[in-house]
Amino acid sequence: MRKMLSTTKQWLFLFAAVCLMMVIGYWVLGSEVKIAALKPITKLQHSATALEGSLLTVDNFDYEEQLVVLYNRVPKTGSTTFVNIAYDLCKRNRFHVLHINITANSHVLSLPNQVSFVRNVTKWHEMKPALYHGHVAYLDFSKFQIAHNPIYINIVRKPLDRLVSYYYFLRYGDNYRPNLVRKKAGNKITFDECVKLKQPDCDPKNMWLQIPFFCGHAAECWEPGSQWALDMAKTNLVNKYFLVGVTEQMEDFVDLLERSLPRMFHGFREYYQHSNKSNLRNTLNKRPPSETTVAAIMESKIWKMETELYEFALAQFEFTKRKLMQPDKKQIQRFMYEKVKPK
Repeated sequence: MRKMLSTTKQWLFLFAAVCLMMVIGYWVLGSEVKIAALKPITKLQHSATALEGSLLTVDNFDYEEQLVVLYNRVPKTGSTTFVNIAYDLCKRNRFHVLHINITANSHVLSLPNQVSFVRNVTKWHEMKPALYHGHVAYLDFSKFQIAHNPIYINIVRKPLDRLVSYYYFLRYGDNYRPNLVRKKAGNKITFDECVKLKQPDCDPKNMWLQIPFFCGHAAECWEPGSQWALDMAKTNLVNKYFLVGVTEQMEDFVDLLERSLPRMFHGFREYYQHSNKSNLRNTLNKRPPSETTVAAIMESKIWKMETELYEFALAQFEFTKRKLMQPDKKQIQRFMYEKVKPK
């Protein structure tokens, strides 16, 4: 009898132990499920808080004092004239001017340098407002998770005029730094003679520069004669650039910038008109090409494509100028808000 009671007690104890372990197991498992279920909610709450903070940051963004203008200047388009006005007036207008200097005068940044440059320009608040300038192709800041893109500006020039100017510049320099010996110094061959002899310095392919500057850092942008590059250059000019002027209308370009972005460009128009900076850099010993040379160049596909971009930019610039004034040309266009409800 005693043996039976002892055996029963042992079984009861074992049963109770098993039940206790099952209860503890369910409790632990339930706790883990609850914790796991709570985690996404915590992340959502955190994301909502971050979103509210970012919206607040956007609302409080100081567009005047955080202004960044990027002038990816095309060589031999009058850019030195414009930039030197900026250097002369930057202290008075309280903004910084910074030159982008790339190794070996490359027009394309390496991928690591693209990341560094974009982040540096965006986060270097001590320099803002800032005007960055350099001979570098268009770079799309939106590819790098940047909240506020810089404002792009540029100037274009008639393709053949730009090529001829650059041809003689490499041989004789200019009146800006007359004592600097240029790469082709001593070469006396005229542009007309160069075209007749079909030498590489006057090859129409050398005109392929304004298109890639607006097209950007894609490999196809730098393929002379690429229709894709021309199409992309036009798209970027309209959608990515705040203003693109033309060399022949520099004063109107300066005027539009001053009216639109006075925080940086206040006083530029008057300074351009009355200082000695209105035509700062002139290529020495430049000779206009003959009619025969012009006709030969105009036969090239590159000239036709670069001219198409120039005329496209000119039409856009003229359109922007016209919209500045009322149709009667007596009053600046204005806008207002009305019929606002509820009151």
